Amino acid sequence: MNRRLMFILLLGVSFFTGAVQAKMAVIHDVLGRKVEVDLPAQRVILGFYAEDYMAIGTEKSFDKVVGLSRDTWEGWRPASWHLYTNYRPSLKDIPDVGEVEAQTFSVEKVISLKPSVIVLAAWQYQGLGMDAKYLESTGIPIVVVDYNAQTLERHIKSTQIIGQLTGQEKRAEKIADEYKQTIETTLQRIEAAKLPKPRTYVEFGNKGPSEYSFTYGKNMWGAVITMMDGENIAAPFVEWWGPMNPEQVLASKPEVVFLAGTESGAKGDAVVMGQGIDRALAESRLAGYTKRPGWAQMPAVKNNRVYGIYQGASRTILDASMVQFIAKSLYPSLFEDVNPEQEYLDFYQKYLPVTPTGTFTAQLTE
Repeated sequence: MNRRLMFILLLGVSFFTGAVQAKMAVIHDVLGRKVEVDLPAQRVILGFYAEDYMAIGTEKSFDKVVGLSRDTWEGWRPASWHLYTNYRPSLKDIPDVGEVEAQTFSVEKVISLKPSVIVLAAWQYQGLGMDAKYLESTGIPIVVVDYNAQTLERHIKSTQIIGQLTGQEKRAEKIADEYKQTIETTLQRIEAAKLPKPRTYVEFGNKGPSEYSFTYGKNMWGAVITMMDGENIAAPFVEWWGPMNPEQVLASKPEVVFLAGTESGAKGDAVVMGQGIDRALAESRLAGYTKRPGWAQMPAVKNNRVYGIYQGASRTILDASMVQFIAKSLYPSLFEDVNPEQEYLDFYQKYLPVTPTGTFTAQLTE
């Protein structure tokens, strides 16, 4: 090999090495941690927020997903999983790394997949504890995002982070700006009206009317109710989530009640909402809750202000429409021109490759 050719090859290697090094970036995650990541991420393990990752990073971002905490999608939202896997069967081929809450998350499986980054929800990172530290000690960066807090700040930050990871910064900023505008304009109407705060109760209706399931204090639906200027009756009694004493619920005399549901309760008497759920079925399940002892005298029941809301549409950048629904339910006269369920479907049309059908919001009218 002559010297000229050798020089060209060496120059090429030098250029390529520089290009690889130039991809290294520092991401400031939602916990304020500085994480060095090679961008755009090439081998990703997703712990949660799969729809967010696809909406922000585009469908092509899943070409780089090498591991998935599958139960947070298939197990928690089976109808959504079927909707996506019918469209893109290759999702089923992504290795399952287990689920943190069920204590099936496998550190060994994660390491074997040789990820360039692990993307976890804040609750997953905290739940893994020393296992997360061990993974980081092996040189695998962990980036933490958080839509569970249901705060504008963390929703925006998490969206920007996913944009960085997928090389879709402009798309992320567009989605984040639209979310921010929806939240801020909704709040502006409420603040300008200066109406009394309606006493509000929310319950995850996964256990049926015979047993009170958990409600929310500072996070998820509880945080949304507070943000939309409702009076969350659970706030003094439940810090994050947990059941509320039935007698205390009645004593608080809620004027508005939200019952959250998913598709998984279809076989029993739980609240059912979501993909493929018939509206008549959803409303009949809501009606079952009004037969609870004492509920007939509840202001919310007397005034037909009992609402169904899709649990699967919380903890996500898609939840702007659910925030609108809660705001409209709390203050109907202020949002007569807003159709939250259509806004939810419109997001899919703009940013996701599938088209959901079913019941995502409901009101019991009789």
